[in-house]
Amino acid sequence: MNKKRTTLKDIANVLNISTAAVSKALNDDTRISVKTKKAVKQVAKELNYQPNHLASALRKGKSNLVGVIVPRTNSNFFSSVVENMEGVLNKAGYNIIITQSNESFEKECKNIDALLYTQVDGIIASMANETVDLSYYEKIKSNGIPLILFDRGENDLNVDYVGIDDYQSSHMIVDHLVGQGCKRIAHIGGYRRTRIFNNRICGYVDAIKKHHLPPDEELLIESGLTLEDGRLQIENLLSLKNRPDAVYVASDYAALGALQVLKEKGIRVPQDIKLVGFGNEPFTSLVTPTITSISQHSAQIGRLAAETFLGYVEKEVVEQKLNKLILNSELIIRESSK
Repeated sequence: MNKKRTTLKDIANVLNISTAAVSKALNDDTRISVKTKKAVKQVAKELNYQPNHLASALRKGKSNLVGVIVPRTNSNFFSSVVENMEGVLNKAGYNIIITQSNESFEKECKNIDALLYTQVDGIIASMANETVDLSYYEKIKSNGIPLILFDRGENDLNVDYVGIDDYQSSHMIVDHLVGQGCKRIAHIGGYRRTRIFNNRICGYVDAIKKHHLPPDEELLIESGLTLEDGRLQIENLLSLKNRPDAVYVASDYAALGALQVLKEKGIRVPQDIKLVGFGNEPFTSLVTPTITSISQHSAQIGRLAAETFLGYVEKEVVEQKLNKLILNSELIIRESSK
């Protein structure tokens, strides 16, 4: 059933006072008597009145809302980032609106439009895998709204960014695997068009060269890094005449898929093939064998992204300047690689 939204006029009609008086009473204006305030709030409660925050934001030019865009919410990394981000923003009087792109460029654009329509005071985002066209992010900037990117972002936008050193993370992983005696290391990576996955691929390639291991294009695979991708791509690697003795996967979910196939085929991990993931999802310490992975310091990223936004508000910065906060990652070594 459609139910008409209660307005200030509805409350005013019940009490036979002006809408201006109702508005002042609801905002505890000192010019309104205590008796009138009490009556107005009682009627508002009975009529289930809900303030129109969008209209209020338009009047004040401030909504105290921050839009957050994540590729997916079922990832411990992104949920941890958002949780810590929200903690900082809530203390400063802001609420957040969370949207997810599901790695879809089209949905990401719709999310941006919805957040702009809601008059958010800022947007903190991690880009979808499909995103190549940056025009919608440029649209945020052209509206004068602070834009902070985390984990995934593009340097071409010239906005603040918080994340880890993905290039160096790949070096850490290859160094570790070489130290375990591996000589034929494969990489199931993301798509090069996404900056972080391109950096991980470049780090892998350069680390292989650093250790004077023969490069092999068959060992470098780009994928969507879902669990299903992990299953499919490990099958492709196992079909090679010369199998890898280690596989570095740029996502824990894809690494889990790879581990499932290896166990189904009776291939021992780490004795026959060593395995390393990326993201340090909670399940990496629960499966058998436990999975070596990179910790991305999600809590710190969330707090820093929120503090970066607050810096614009508190300092009343008009134009954004490039401010990259790059954190050192940590390799959590577990049973799958040692």
